Amino acid sequence: MISLTIDGIATQVAEGTTILQAAKLLEIRIPTLCYHPLLKPFGACRVCVVEVQRGASYEVISACNTPGREGMVVSTDTARVLAARRLVLELMLARWPNVPVLRQLAAELGLEQPRFTSTLRDERPDACVLCLRCVRICEEVVGACAIGYEDRGILRRVVTPFNQESEACIACGACAHVCLTRHIRFEGEDYKGKPAEFLLGPNTAIYMPTAQAVPKVPSIDPETCIHFKTGGCQSCVQVCEPGAVNHKMVDEEIELDAGQVLVATGFDLFDATPMAQYGYGRLDNIYAALDIERMLNATGPTGGRLLLKNGQPPRAVGIVHCVGSRDENHHRYCSRVCCMYALKFAHLVKERCPQAEVYNFYIDMRAFGKGYEEFYSRVLHEGANVIRGKVAEVVQAGWSKQEEGTLLIRCEDTLIGRFREIPVDMVILCNAIEPRQDAGRVGRVFGLSRSPDGFFLERHPKLDPMATMTDGLFVAGCAQGPKDIPDSVAQASGAAARILATISKGVVEIDPIRAEIDEALCSGCRTCGPLCPYNAIEYLEDKKVSRVNSTLCKGCGTCVAACPSGAITGYGFNDAQINAELEGILTL
Repeated sequence: MISLTIDGIATQVAEGTTILQAAKLLEIRIPTLCYHPLLKPFGACRVCVVEVQRGASYEVISACNTPGREGMVVSTDTARVLAARRLVLELMLARWPNVPVLRQLAAELGLEQPRFTSTLRDERPDACVLCLRCVRICEEVVGACAIGYEDRGILRRVVTPFNQESEACIACGACAHVCLTRHIRFEGEDYKGKPAEFLLGPNTAIYMPTAQAVPKVPSIDPETCIHFKTGGCQSCVQVCEPGAVNHKMVDEEIELDAGQVLVATGFDLFDATPMAQYGYGRLDNIYAALDIERMLNATGPTGGRLLLKNGQPPRAVGIVHCVGSRDENHHRYCSRVCCMYALKFAHLVKERCPQAEVYNFYIDMRAFGKGYEEFYSRVLHEGANVIRGKVAEVVQAGWSKQEEGTLLIRCEDTLIGRFREIPVDMVILCNAIEPRQDAGRVGRVFGLSRSPDGFFLERHPKLDPMATMTDGLFVAGCAQGPKDIPDSVAQASGAAARILATISKGVVEIDPIRAEIDEALCSGCRTCGPLCPYNAIEYLEDKKVSRVNSTLCKGCGTCVAACPSGAITGYGFNDAQINAELEGILTL
């Protein structure tokens, strides 16, 4: 540690700390244009000059790249320092008179107009002021070296190699992030219909999947992380105090021996794109439920505000229930959660945009849970409109400038028996819950049956909704069928209790009715294996015979009937035993 004094305040800092960093620790502001915490000190702008006492003399130096020394006395606001800063800003204003950051610094120093004129005057408010932060971060941090500068002196300018589009650019946006004047901007391409993923998805390469993620640990997207593209950056490693970030980790598969398994694989959200009548992916301002959840999140791309594509709040919002559910062409079942989260959206729209009209288009309002009916009444009292009837289609309202961007919802109001057209600015589609795409593969791995709707089949829908036909195998949540959070938690808790109860016994009793294989008669044809509904038959490669897992077998007899060599019999029910029973009965 070294001791130094800044503006009469004594402090101690680590050796190697620059004057600018030491002043920041004391909350003393030193203006600068070229400094950035991610970059090595450059000292190019000369706005950060300070005065340092050296014996009986004083010296004006730049604060960003000068390390503090023992006993150093620094002044940040002397007449010489302020005069030097005004002269630098005066020269910059002569060339870039309308750049806001320069105008603000000049006003702080009492400088209104420069005394000089420049032959290279650029009056654009977003003109490049040659701080070169963009070039340095692309080279030092990103490691792409996609931009640089050419010429010298006042002719210097930032360019790409040979003034052509550079293949080295990875579109990471780091240069735009550090640009003082927004001369470099990161703008998404215009889209039609469904917005680009990055507009509604995570804004950084390292992010928390959800606020309620378990475990609550950030994830790194290797497809957008700069380090995986260039080998540079690693800014997250530098700021992580526990040292928990490791870019060298790779995906690995872990095999565990488990006696019981709880299958809780969740669900997929129905993709409304095939339902062309709703315009999802084709018309602007038509969003799916998860898109709106991301938009309304405080950490989302709009900061929690409900905005249209043009950046304006909507004047009217239509919320369409049962998109893909209760539909003969898609899913015949009710998704159970759509009505309530549609009412939640209506409440949030009224909260964020009080002036907006909200229309809920429903088939039947199913507010079945505790407090759900009360919430429904609350939303109605807040001014939301509910229309009973299925939406026929969503189209553009018209071709006039006044109606440009407006959508028209066409539906039948069954309560009044009339066809209606409702003009809105935004449409929210409440998508159905459907089984995961890999549900079939998971079912084959665990030997789980599936109901006609594609969800995993339970042992009994009322008496045992969490167990399956295989002992030790349980299902919970939307893997078993559509349900909301309270029901999912209750079912998962019940399944966990069943698992713990089995573990606490220490000994498991199995049903004596099961099949057994006489290995001397088995020919190894493997006919029985695929037929077993419980995956209880395994093939032994070394012996070239099949064997029954007595714990999994339920004694259904399918394999007994199918075995071509007669090697499989029911335990306690072979021919000799049955004949002995008959003989015993006949002797009475």
